[in-house]
Amino acid sequence: MDHLERTASNFRQTALFPARVCGISNESETVKRLRLAVHPDFTFRAGQWVDFFIPGIEKVGGFSICSSPGLLQREGVIELAIKYTNHPPAQWVHTTCTVGSHIAMRVGGDFFFDPLPSEPPVDLLLVAGGVGINPLYSILLHVADLLRLNHATAGRSYSIGSTHLCYSSKNTQELLFKKTIIDVCREFPGKFSCDFHITQQTADIDQDIRHHVKSGRISDEELRAHVDPQKTLCYLCGPPPMTESFARSLVDMGLSEDRILFEKWW
Repeated sequence: MDHLERTASNFRQTALFPARVCGISNESETVKRLRLAVHPDFTFRAGQWVDFFIPGIEKVGGFSICSSPGLLQREGVIELAIKYTNHPPAQWVHTTCTVGSHIAMRVGGDFFFDPLPSEPPVDLLLVAGGVGINPLYSILLHVADLLRLNHATAGRSYSIGSTHLCYSSKNTQELLFKKTIIDVCREFPGKFSCDFHITQQTADIDQDIRHHVKSGRISDEELRAHVDPQKTLCYLCGPPPMTESFARSLVDMGLSEDRILFEKWW
């Protein structure tokens, strides 16, 4: 089943917008990060994805946006981090795409965090496996932008609770965005925290991230330490067996199903 079929029941914007690749970098050995200049009317909510249309390629890609709505407002760009697979859109990104390439995108998805200033604060628990970090990184950056806005307006804007990220990957090289995640935790101590879990590490772990790294998979006990049934809102994104298992565990911990959100189109 392809992306359009998997997401047929999800919300989609009606507009299809042109975009131009204005930056390409290697986020890891298997993941390329694209920066795309978009149309002035393009909008999205933190956590959403795009249908990704490539001229000359029949298959439509589906990629979560990893940047924040704030970056779009400030610079008119969004970012995608795309892992290499045999799927034609991902292959194109890794083998053919260049700065200046033109594509088209349409925003979709029911998985997002977009609080209103009038809403009471919630504590976020973000749980990511592999490239499932993409929409959660967008949410994390959005929360950081809202906190900066609060500081600039003397706290008269958004009520923001705490955010904890549990992020599992094969090894530290495949932990995407780790430096920025740690920088955000340092910028807002008491508001942001993170734990990186690695399952197949062979090389030494860099001193800069060692304090945040744990060996082995994310445990129910770790999640339990960050769950308050009255305040916690949990976002899960990763391989379906992982998200389904954690969703069941969170319900057992007393978190109601409407406080557990996860992508279902993987």
